[in-house]
Amino acid sequence: MPNKRHQHAEVSTGHRAVIELLLTEEVSSLGKQGEIVRVRPGYARNYLLPYGLATVATDANKRRVEKHRVAQAGVRADKLKALQELANTVSKYSVTLEANATPEGHLYGSIVANDISKALKSASYAVEPDNIRLEGPLKELGMYTVKLHFAPDVETEVKVWVVPTAAAASAAKA
Repeated sequence: MPNKRHQHAEVSTGHRAVIELLLTEEVSSLGKQGEIVRVRPGYARNYLLPYGLATVATDANKRRVEKHRVAQAGVRADKLKALQELANTVSKYSVTLEANATPEGHLYGSIVANDISKALKSASYAVEPDNIRLEGPLKELGMYTVKLHFAPDVETEVKVWVVPTAAAASAAKA
């Protein structure tokens, strides 16, 4: 008697049978979520189905995945629009960071992405440190143009001014 739990649409392609499955998760060696793949019955029965990585490619499952894909595309579009708006507004802003420096303008420490992110967040811009693309830490006083990367096609720049601390500036004038 056949096991009803593992009934699949086996397709014969010459001398090897294959099964059509719908991937519920991304499988690196096979495909992305929502794709229909053709695999050997043993691979499906012993790995993909028991671990919930795939399901039988029925019409109902295909429709459900298509609905989910459309919903996800809408969410991605909204997120991309919000990121583009953030990029447009933050590009008009310039960050001023105070740092202890020598009279020649060399910093005692350095300014890194985390420092820039904190300054942007305090100005109500939700920029994470991993969005900031620095060639290296900023180690001198001056003005820098720093690249911000939010998504593959959403990038902008922000001006970062590194100035001496108020106490150091007043001591240098005296």
